[in-house]
Amino acid sequence: MTTKNEWFDLCSTRDLVANSGVCALLKKEQVALFYLPSEQKVYAVGQYDPFGNANVMSRGIIGSKQGKLFVASPLYKQHFLLEDGRCLEDDAVSLPVWETRIINERVMIHTA
Repeated sequence: MTTKNEWFDLCSTRDLVANSGVCALLKKEQVALFYLPSEQKVYAVGQYDPFGNANVMSRGIIGSKQGKLFVASPLYKQHFLLEDGRCLEDDAVSLPVWETRIINERVMIHTA
């Protein structure tokens, strides 16, 4: 059980797919995880696509624009920055994001 401002041991890096997304359950919320082994980094954003009204973001394609990494929604192709969740097509819309770290091949996610 976690309390506020804790790091939660979510999964192993072996549970993830390199340069792609997977869905994980954090408490009762679906989180899309994107593992970039070349950077030794996991990005965590909300799984729910606010435009398509479906939990599909982990199926999106990772790309970059002007040096910033994004995930393109698999439904209507909006681009969301992995760093802060902001939608590139509509500044008023964003995905929730979680801070992550990898410790001994375990993905830790910050819960607030």
